[in-house]
Amino acid sequence: MTRIAPLTAVAAMLVLAACNNKEPEVIDTNPDPMANQIANAAPVELPPAVTDSGIYRCKDNSIVYVDFLGDKTQANVRTKKGGTPVHVQAEGEGKPLTGGNGFSVSGSGKTVQIAVNGGAAQTCNR
Repeated sequence: MTRIAPLTAVAAMLVLAACNNKEPEVIDTNPDPMANQIANAAPVELPPAVTDSGIYRCKDNSIVYVDFLGDKTQANVRTKKGGTPVHVQAEGEGKPLTGGNGFSVSGSGKTVQIAVNGGAAQTCNR
């Protein structure tokens, strides 16, 4: 009698385990209204990272802040420390960076040529 009880328990568990083979039903009570748009959206390209930031003092004693971007064809130029940056861009690597409001930057490193607000380009040093 003591041998039959464990075998009966094992048999009962096997029978119960075989009863429900289906995956559990998932009911989404809050579907994403933009799921289709997100699935069909074009891939997002991140902007280039800042690779070098420089504070330059120019020949006329003005200070210009330049953030050079990772692709080496773009930079952000500011005339004040907390000022709004002006984006300048080149047609290819090694060419002058030009942008809105007459800003331009030529070169990189310790000495660059910078024109601000359509003025003449001047030598600026770190």
